[in-house]
Amino acid sequence: MSLEKVVFGFFVLLAATLNFGFVIGDISNPEQHNIYELFAALAVSLIATVLKFGDRTQIGAVHLATSLVADLQLIAAGVAWVWATEISSGGLTAYSTSSVVSLAGGALLANLVSVVLLLTETVSFRRV
Repeated sequence: MSLEKVVFGFFVLLAATLNFGFVIGDISNPEQHNIYELFAALAVSLIATVLKFGDRTQIGAVHLATSLVADLQLIAAGVAWVWATEISSGGLTAYSTSSVVSLAGGALLANLVSVVLLLTETVSFRRV
């Protein structure tokens, strides 16, 4: 068993599960979406992105692309949350919460693609 593969798989799955945990709930209810969970999802997603650098295969390039998309979506969600709570006079409304959750949902889709790629790669691996 390769420790590198275990760590890689761990961070890919953790990024997806943290993202899922943030997205789950009523899309417009800010009480059901924890900001710390969003930032944990972003931090773990960034770690997963760094782990994907260096793989020069085609599937490695797609892994990196999905991770970059997830990072971009989560950064946008974080910026939207900060904007709503710190800059906007309206605060965290149902509208702003749904925007944040929608952006995080896009990241979740990218993370799910990454998990499917990881599973496909694992299943198709042949020992010699």
